[in-house]
Amino acid sequence: MYDVIVVGARCAGAPTAMLFARAGYRVLMVDKARQPRDTMSTLYIHQPGVALLQRWGVLDAVVATGCPPMDKARHQVADVRLEGCSWPVEGIRAAYAPRRYLLDRILADAAVAAGAEFREQCTVDDLLFEEDRVIGVGMRTAAGRSEERARLVIGADGMRSRVAALAGAPVVSEDPLMTCAYYSFWSGLPTGFEVYQSTGRWAGFVPTNDGLTLVGTYFPQSEFDTVRADVRRAFLGNVSAAAPGLDERLAAATQEDRFYGTGDQRNFFRQASGPGWALVGDAGHHKDSITGKGITDAFRQATLLTDRVADGLQDRPLLDAALRRYALERDDLVMDGYRDTLSVAELRPNRRLALMRAIADDPVMVERFFSTVSGVCPSSELIPPEWRARTRA
Repeated sequence: MYDVIVVGARCAGAPTAMLFARAGYRVLMVDKARQPRDTMSTLYIHQPGVALLQRWGVLDAVVATGCPPMDKARHQVADVRLEGCSWPVEGIRAAYAPRRYLLDRILADAAVAAGAEFREQCTVDDLLFEEDRVIGVGMRTAAGRSEERARLVIGADGMRSRVAALAGAPVVSEDPLMTCAYYSFWSGLPTGFEVYQSTGRWAGFVPTNDGLTLVGTYFPQSEFDTVRADVRRAFLGNVSAAAPGLDERLAAATQEDRFYGTGDQRNFFRQASGPGWALVGDAGHHKDSITGKGITDAFRQATLLTDRVADGLQDRPLLDAALRRYALERDDLVMDGYRDTLSVAELRPNRRLALMRAIADDPVMVERFFSTVSGVCPSSELIPPEWRARTRA
């Protein structure tokens, strides 16, 4: 009998398992894959997420991979460019973008070091119920089938969560697909974190490990079939259209990997919990990757869930109350970033352009802008009352 079973061992599941294990609970963490293994990702961890890595004692391991700190960002829409950085969070001013096969391994190792049992290449294909309450999982490995029981089963198994489906977690809110995205990795491209946008076009540069830069492009969802028919042509055309001179910088660099892409970036909230189960990360809430908030939000949800459950896992009424509270607060935690993401994913930057033009000469407002992008400052607080008439102009 485990206290907690966590299904998924990446950037949502591994921190959740680690935090429950550190709280003294008996934790089983399972994943259908074997690490290290890469996955589609923007890689970006905003300052609040980096602060959590520091709080958990694993930031040094991330830094030791050689992933460069990004303590300055550039955002350009049309002819207006802002450069700056977010307000610090617990002393952290830099963002990081480690490759996922490195980050996920570091987090899984931290969970194991905290006392969690980790089973790789283990696929959960069933939930065990006692009346309407989840009490465990059924799973299969190369050695055969087995069942394990727990007081709490947590789905951290991604946007297409099997745990969510088996638990019957309904989608309670959903918005249409908005963009399709493609990226690859280049060497010989000196850069910091840079974002460029024009109507219908978006391109970003994200420095990562081994001297490589992730170059990502976003298109309207309606263009997905055209884009994937000739990815290279569409990709390079998008970079060229996003801002003058970007294509020349890319031409001087070397592409080191194939193109990766998707047209399935759903925007939804699932019910976050129920009797004996909870969802964290993309399993419970997913949004377009254009703002790179997924990893940071996964860390924050892991922290919220473990804080709310605290020492109430042994008592079913207390646990159920904690799970209901988690579900309500999960929505509040990520809603501001969700709305901001949908706004950016429209790829119609006229309002953002007007804002950027209005604040470009005010360093305080520029810092506030980047603090909003990182999630440190809520979007509702970006524009003080005295600035509103100016930004509308």
